[in-house]
Amino acid sequence: MKKIVLPLLIVALISSCNVKKDEKGELPNLDVDVSADAGELPEYEVNWADVNIGTTTKTVEIPKVIVVMEEEEVEVPVIDVDMPGEDKMERTIVVEAEVTGNEHNLEIQEVRASDRRLYVISELDKLETNLGDKKMRVQDQLEINAPDLDVVHIIVGEHADNVLNNQYRYVNSMNDLDTKVRDAQVIYSK
Repeated sequence: MKKIVLPLLIVALISSCNVKKDEKGELPNLDVDVSADAGELPEYEVNWADVNIGTTTKTVEIPKVIVVMEEEEVEVPVIDVDMPGEDKMERTIVVEAEVTGNEHNLEIQEVRASDRRLYVISELDKLETNLGDKKMRVQDQLEINAPDLDVVHIIVGEHADNVLNNQYRYVNSMNDLDTKVRDAQVIYSK
């Protein structure tokens, strides 16, 4: 902003000057014997533009994000997985989506396991309430006590186009799941 304002201010100051010559100048008189009378430089009166810098109050549209986090006690599913010769660790698996248009509900429906991978399958359902031009973030979670396993999130529902939602796979229905996901063992089902 300063790079734009400063040159504009300089141009405005120079172009708004009123320069008036008050007195005529003259060259010094010279004698051949190299003696000289003092000369006189012209005098100028410079009147600069009157510049005032300040602020004013305007009403403009500014996007605001309001996030309200409320703590509530809820029942959270807990999955305990024992694998021979593996140490378990407790962690939270969270799935979330950012939606526009209408409110949505996001719930983890199943967790399937195959080799060292968990497939967390969630369902994103569109609700009736219109959000207008607002965005809404929805999420669900579960607790797992298991060895360190790869987690792949699959959301059944309409893919919302934003960066947050690009970290998950989206399918239209459970019938669209890959064969390896369909063949994986269901270890949790809602």
